[in-house]
Amino acid sequence: MRSSKFKNVRLFFRDDGSRIFLGKNKLLQIALGRSAEEEYSENLQHVAKRITGGSVGLLFTSRNVKEVEDYLLSLQEPDYARAGSVAEREVNVGNDDLARFPVSMMEQFRKSGMPVEIKTGKVVLRDGRSLYQICKQEEILSAEKCKLLVHFGSKQSTFKVELVCRWSGGEFDEYQP
Repeated sequence: MRSSKFKNVRLFFRDDGSRIFLGKNKLLQIALGRSAEEEYSENLQHVAKRITGGSVGLLFTSRNVKEVEDYLLSLQEPDYARAGSVAEREVNVGNDDLARFPVSMMEQFRKSGMPVEIKTGKVVLRDGRSLYQICKQEEILSAEKCKLLVHFGSKQSTFKVELVCRWSGGEFDEYQP
């Protein structure tokens, strides 16, 4: 979970004493109870069963259900992709894009697989190339390609919070994807 993006969510829910718990999924499941015999309160086992895969958190709040749903469903911010993500679009860079970088960046670009050299005090593409393709649309991104996308300011991902289920006073509701 990207803490810089998630900080805004925490700030939104801070005023009324709401709490957000992020942690190991197994620990969260055990705390709620994985079966009817183990559950802390009625129907919490159903919440525990949905705590699987990826970054999952629990929000404890006294706010109105509609207000929480509206806020979290509308929350979407462009973000930089991580390794293993799928590229949303093709990204090409040229010598004009490289001109704004200092010569000291050449080694970083080379380590990321970009064919660059220094000519007349500027970083340029090698072998007379005018364009370099960082990624193609629908391509799975490597860590090196993600670093290049950050350098060139190409946000290929979206930060969002997906609601999985809701529990209140023994009532359990599952959200449809």
